[in-house]
Amino acid sequence: MINKLNLFDKIISPIVTEKSTNQSQFGKVIFKVPRSSNKISIKKSIEKIFKVNVTKVNIINKQNIVKLSRGKKIKKKGYKKAIVTLKKGQSIDLTSGI
Repeated sequence: MINKLNLFDKIISPIVTEKSTNQSQFGKVIFKVPRSSNKISIKKSIEKIFKVNVTKVNIINKQNIVKLSRGKKIKKKGYKKAIVTLKKGQSIDLTSGI
């Protein structure tokens, strides 16, 4: 059995942007996840925490970016994000607490 603390280790935070809120009408929710997590562990933890049925999980790796700002190099750390597709009729309310 997966304990409760291990479930919350698989999800860092939800990503709330204009694009992600538009995707929510199609039953998709976007989360920032650790680089070591995989689709199966993300699916299990989302289903246990929010008590919803997950049909599909897509993962996108954002790479590290080095850019110039006022003549100085700035490093933006990359991350991994998971796009979780829920079963029709289900949703996750990100505005309320867990």
